[in-house]
Formats: sequence, C-alpha cells, structure tokens
Amino acid sequence: MENPVVEKTPEPLARRKGGLRTMPFVIANEAFEKIASFGLLQNMILYLTVQYHFDAATGISILFIWGAISNFMPILGAFLSDSCLGRFLVIGMATIVSLMGLIVLWLTAILKQARPPSCDPYKETCIKPNAGQIALLFTSFVLMSIGAGGIRPCSLAFGADQFENPENPNNERIMQSFFGWYFASVGLSFMISLTVIVYIQNEYGWVIGFGVPVGLMLVSAIVFFFGTNLYIKEKPTKSLFTGFAQVMAAARKNKHVDFPLKDSDGCYYRGNDSKLVAPTQRLRFLNKACIIQNPQKELNPDGSASDPWSLCTIQQVEQLKSLIKVLPMWSTGIVIAITISQHAFPVLQANTLNRHFIGKFSIPAGSFSLFGILTLTLWVAIYDRILVPYITKYTKDPRGIPVKYRIGIGLLISCLSTTVSALVEKKRRTRALEEGLAELPKSVVNMTAMWIVPQYCLSGLAEAFNAIGQIEYYYSQFPKNMASIAVALFALGMAIANLIASLIVKIVDNYSKKGGKESWVSTNLNKGHYDYYWWILTMLSVGNVFYYIIISYFYGNFEEEKVWNEDDDENIKDGNDAIIEMAKSKDSPKILAIN
Repeated sequence: MENPVVEKTPEPLARRKGGLRTMPFVIANEAFEKIASFGLLQNMILYLTVQYHFDAATGISILFIWGAISNFMPILGAFLSDSCLGRFLVIGMATIVSLMGLIVLWLTAILKQARPPSCDPYKETCIKPNAGQIALLFTSFVLMSIGAGGIRPCSLAFGADQFENPENPNNERIMQSFFGWYFASVGLSFMISLTVIVYIQNEYGWVIGFGVPVGLMLVSAIVFFFGTNLYIKEKPTKSLFTGFAQVMAAARKNKHVDFPLKDSDGCYYRGNDSKLVAPTQRLRFLNKACIIQNPQKELNPDGSASDPWSLCTIQQVEQLKSLIKVLPMWSTGIVIAITISQHAFPVLQANTLNRHFIGKFSIPAGSFSLFGILTLTLWVAIYDRILVPYITKYTKDPRGIPVKYRIGIGLLISCLSTTVSALVEKKRRTRALEEGLAELPKSVVNMTAMWIVPQYCLSGLAEAFNAIGQIEYYYSQFPKNMASIAVALFALGMAIANLIASLIVKIVDNYSKKGGKESWVSTNLNKGHYDYYWWILTMLSVGNVFYYIIISYFYGNFEEEKVWNEDDDENIKDGNDAIIEMAKSKDSPKILAIN
C-alpha cells in the first residue's frame, strides 16, 4: 500500500511593505508641515513689529536669519538620514521637533507674560521685549528650522523608497504617479498657506492663527506614525558628504606623493564595479587621493581600501571635482536669491495700501505672494506644454531655451522686478506725503494694492527661469547618484542669500541713520525710503548680470574631459580583478608614482 501524499499547506507570505498605500501618509506629512510653516512666515513681520515692538529693520533681519537657518538645516538633515539614522527616523524626530516649535510660538501668543506689554497710545512709547521673551521666541524659530531640516530633504526620497520594487513592471508608472501627487500637494500647500492661514491670522488674531498650524502639525505627526508598520525603511549608507571629506583628507595626506606617468596602468584606485581608469586632469591636486602607493598595505584581499581616509576611488575624486566645477555658476544665483527672499518688505508695503478687491473682501497683506506663485506655475505649464516644441525647432535643444540662457533671462527679469518695486514704492510714499500721512504710519494710503502685483509677478517669473534653470543645470553636471546634492546646493544658496540680505538691511539701516536722519528702512514707511533700498538691490542685480556673463563665457569655452572610454575594453576588463590580485600578491613590487 502506497503512502498517501500529504500536501503541505503553503506558509503565509510575509506581509509586504511599501507601495501605494503608504502614499497618503508620506504626502500628508509633507503637506501639513508646509501649510503650518509657510503660513507663519508671510505675516511674521507684522507679529514681530506689532506684538514684540521690533523696528522694521530688526524684524526683517531676524526673519532673514531664520530663513538662513531653515535653508541650511536640510543639508544637515540629508547627511544624518543618509549616513547615520535613516530617513524614517529623521522624519519622525523632525516632525516632533517641528510640532514643539509651533507649540512654543503658540504660547507666545497665548501668554501675555511671553510678550512685552502693549504700546501706550498717549505717550507713543513701546517697551522692548526682555531677554526671556526674546529667548522663548527664538527657541520656537530654531525648533521649527530643525524640524523643517529633517522633513523637507527626506520626504520625497522616503516616499520613493516605498516603490523600489524591481519585480513590479508598473514600478516606473507608479513612481511617476507618486511624484505627480507629491508636487501637486506641495503647490496646494503653498496656496492654502498664503490664503486660508493668512486670512485666519488677520481676521481671528494670533492665538487662533497660530493654533491652526499647531493642529495641522499634530495631524501631520499622527498620520505619519500611523503608517509606521507599512513603511519600507532603508538602512543608511555612506553619505556623499562623507566621501567629499575623505577625498580632501586623503589629498592633503598624500600631498607629498608624485603623480604617475600618463600611460601608467593600475596606479589609481578604481574600487568595485567602476569603469573609470584614470581621473581627469582638472583640479589635478585632488588626484593624489586615489593614487595607490603600496597595495599590500592600502588594499584588503577583496580589493577594498583598508583606510578610506587615505585612499579614495577615482569616482569619489571625480564627484568632488564635479561639485567644485559648478560652484562659480552656483554663486551667480545668490543675488537673485536675495531678491526672491524679500517677503517682509512687500507685506509692510501692502499693509499701508487699499487692499479691497471685490465688494467688502480685502486681500490680506501676506497673501500677495500668491501672485508670484501663480505666475511661476502658469509659466512653467505654458513653457513646458506649448512653447518648448516650437522653440526646439530653432534651438535644436530638447529643453527649448538652453539652460544657461534661461538662468541669464531670470537674472534680467529680477533686475526688472526690483526696478518696478522701487518705482511703485516711490509713488506710494509720494502719495502718502501728499495726503499728510507722514506721522500716521498705520493709515491706509488712497492707492490700490494692485500696484504691487506686477513686482510679485516679475519675481515669480524670474524664479521660474533662474531657480528651475539652476537645478536643471546641476542635474546635468552631476552623475545620478549626486542628484540630492543639486537640491542641497540650491538650499545652501538660499541660506547664504538670507545671511547676506540680513547684513544688507543692517548696513543700510546704520548708514542711513547717521546724523540723526530717519532710516531708509524705518518702521514708518512714509518717513523711510524703501525705494532707495530697492534701488540698492537693483544695482546689485545688474552687477550680478555682468558677473554671470563673465562666468558663463568661461564655462562656454570649458571643454569637458572624457573620464573613461566605454569602448576601451582592455582598460575596463583589467579593472577590479587586477587590483585584487595586486593586494593578494606579497611579491608584487610597490607602485612608484613618478612624474
């Protein structure tokens, strides 16, 4: 009798993680954070000048420094997530920290002791905030900056991690769907911040106006952590920033080493799976970081470097070179970043104008930035869908207008934007003086606020050309594994621009007050000369255009070196195997690097 065949019950498959079901949690976290943070930024100058009695110059300098910290923190957040903690942990911690910062700011509006007392309307004197009140306010700013630094650089990459399934044939389509929904949510977040949040602050006061972002951030934290068991959590790997530091350390340590002959083979460390056989000759001093001097000591049996801080791969060296190469072009974007970051001055300006739009509806002063965002969005859509196919016929460039020209056009439009801002402010100030409002800074000038819409539209158009062109240029210059550096560079440029902008305001304020005169950036716009301030920015912008022309000219004549020849099979096939054999062989002679 044959034994019966017993069918084994298949073991239940492990619950798969990631995929489309994680999309709402990731997108909601980013969207709510942006609504909460950007909703505060627009009206913050009014909070600082009215509630804390800072003068306009000091308040604007504080906001510029806050912006600088907020733009620098994403670089640190990206480093921690890539090399130490992982994206999930960084986003989770940053969400909690950001919520704490919003709560502290909310407390400054709730607690009377957290702010200086109201100004005396009869004596026209205002008590300045004490050290404790300033410390509480600045603590909220720092916590929000730290939180933004963890969420913003990691959310998109963390969302992309959830769809890294090579077995799924629809993976590319799903990824595109995620990116589409992600950027749509970011745009919607900006719209809500500039309209709903700003309107609530204007109509219902600071307690409710700050309380709503706190509630939104709380929802953001709950939603993100609710999906904890569904996420794919990639382990951190070595960060590119660490690789850059290793190249600089190794090049410095090996500065005494001579360069090998050009036809020398095997003198440069290639690492695993690298097709690069020799570094380029530009920035030649960095090549010393990848010269092999003693394979027995410097290489492990598997071909890896025994000390990555003394010997780096050719690829690491070339990555650092590509970063250094774009720095001059990157520097041309700092001045336009200064002009784009001018959020506070236009809000003070709009607050003195007639903001009635339709019927009794009045546009909040902090909502006029919406015109710039709408201009940027509309232009990108029109350019990408309508103009590019026609322009490509003439330029033979698949992107329509070449990137370098787009960057330059953005700089020119930025000059026009600051010029219009200066002319409009001159007209507003003249009208205020004619109406006898010099001593009444809070009075509304008989002039529609629609006058300031063109400067917002021009600023948005300049950003559409320049900022997008910058990022596209970085992506074209970097290898794929350095894509995150492109975003980090742009954020670093904004951070430096904010610091310089703060310095400019301080210098203008101190210089214009000499001799007991009224500051150009006075809290009383009618006595000040904000038009002069805009002319200063215009002169800087014009100078930057000439600087860009010089840099662009030299870049136009810069011939890119070919790092390796894909058809050179003899060089490629030697590769890693030769280095491994060199490391294993005790009898192989030390490689002498000679000129």
